[in-house]
This record gives sequence, C-alpha cells and structure tokens, in this order.
Amino acid sequence: MQAVRRVAFFGSPDFAVPTLDALAASPYRPALVVSQPARPAGRGRRREEPAVALRAREHGIEVWQPQKVRDPAFLSPFAERAFDLAVVVAFGQIFPPALLALPRLGCMNLHASLLPRHRGAAPIQAAIAAGDRETGVTTMRMEAGLDTGPLLLERTTPIGDDEDAPALSARLAVIGAALVLETIVLLESGSIEPRQQDEALATLAPRLDKSDGFVDWSLDAAAIWRRSRAYRPWPGLTSSCRGEALKLHQVRLLARPSAAGVAPGTFLGVEDGAIAVAAGGGTTLGLVRVQRPGRRTVEAIEFLRREPLALGQVEFTRPAEA
Repeated sequence: MQAVRRVAFFGSPDFAVPTLDALAASPYRPALVVSQPARPAGRGRRREEPAVALRAREHGIEVWQPQKVRDPAFLSPFAERAFDLAVVVAFGQIFPPALLALPRLGCMNLHASLLPRHRGAAPIQAAIAAGDRETGVTTMRMEAGLDTGPLLLERTTPIGDDEDAPALSARLAVIGAALVLETIVLLESGSIEPRQQDEALATLAPRLDKSDGFVDWSLDAAAIWRRSRAYRPWPGLTSSCRGEALKLHQVRLLARPSAAGVAPGTFLGVEDGAIAVAAGGGTTLGLVRVQRPGRRTVEAIEFLRREPLALGQVEFTRPAEA
C-alpha cells in the first residue's frame, strides 16, 4: 500500500480542467496546481490566464505559474513540499530529470492517444487526420523521453464519422479524468503493473504548424476532409485560389468522381450549393463556406458571384510556404 496524500497537478488548457475538477472532488485533491504563465492571445493580444489556473483558483487551490519548471527557483520550493505524486495533463513544458525524480511515486501523465501511437503535442488532430477509427487516453509514468514512459491504463473510444478535433477533445478530457482517478487508486493499492511501450508501433504527432493546413490537392478528397476536421479551429484549411489565400471553413465530400485526366485543383462547377474541386485519385471535394483574408466568411455561391471561376481550369493550388 502506497498512500497518496499530497498531489501536485500540472496542466494548462481546457483539456486538463475535467481532471482537475475530478481530483478536487476526490480524496486526491491537489495541494498545488502548476500552470503556464498568462500569455498574450487573440487579436488584441491581451494577456489571458490558462483555463487550469482560473479553475484552480475557483477551487481555492494554490497556483504557481513558473516561466520554466527546470529553473532552480521553481525546483527548490517544489522539492520542499514533498509531494507523493505529480499528475500531468497537457501542461506545456518539458520536465527535466530533476523534477521527474521529486515526487515520491513519480510523475503520471494523461496522454490523449493510445500510446505508443501519436506521441507528441497533437495526438487528437493526428488521429483524425490519419483516419483512425478509434483512439483513446492513456496514463503513463513519465520519463525523460517524449511520451515514452511505461504504460499504466488506457481507455478506447471510437472516432465519430463527422467528429472534429474540439468535439473529440472534449470527450477524451472527460474519459481521461475518470481514468486518472482509477489509475491513482490502483497505484495506491499496488495492483497496477506498468508495461513498456512497443517502439515498433510508435508514431509521432508533433505540434501543429500553420503550413499543416495548406491544402495539397493531390491528396484524395477524403484525406483533405479529414484534415478539415482535424485542424479545426487552428490552423484550419487554406488553399490558394488564383494566387491569393482562401480559407476553407467548411468542406464536404462529393460523390461525383472527377473525370479521368483532370488535374487536381480543377474547378468542376457547382454541386448542391458547393464549389466542386477535383482532388487526387479522381475524387471531388465540395467547398461550402470560404473566406478571403480580411473579408467575411461567405457561402460558396456568394463567393462565385463575386469571383467567377473558369470551369475546367486549375483554380486551386497549395499555398506557397511563408
């Protein structure tokens, strides 16, 4: 029996809030919450507090917001608190070995994939973009490698046919909160056996970049559609249309195949209110709602009234790298 009495919680975004709420209402209520500092966000670049920091204060839990958890100015006072366990959910900083060694029972991380698949910062987006039929959450003991530590528990859930990243993230956050509590109970009783990850099955899901949303029209329409769901709300999908960026806010698959020999990116006309564009493999993607930079989002038909496109011509291409 390894009693867990003093818990520290590390987390920052909305995804981590359900776990914090679950812990706060349990026998494992955190004595300390560590979150990222407030940072500029949005068009006005106003400083915004992380969701976890705000919720921790609502729970009346002490909050620390270090610039870097590897700094002695953080590590020394943290060590003095003599925590039994650190629970980490989407914190946003890499833990140095010195911090990993401080809690008596180590550091436990909740990861939003079925490890070792989709290690890294964007596992939810990676699962949708890859066309995975299911995903899940995993608890693991943290070590110095990127999501390489021994696995504790996992829960699996199907990915809905139309589910996007925000919706899946919200579901996984709730599933993960319950899994964290279950994992702590089993750790406390000594009835959980960590197991090593199979490196042969590992894939990476690195942090997203703006260019990840640049549409490659040589991909088949289903792959582009999956990316539209995966990269919502950021970075979204962006195509070049007649040399200028065009945000694709809503797209859908069209059953009509493009004719043999038609180049990807060719404008095929209008179908069911959508701009039909040839994609790879003889498939067709429908653009439903689009937006030029600095203008409002419009329906496809309104866009065509403003900017008529040449039927049968390549009007859509991948944007150039910035």
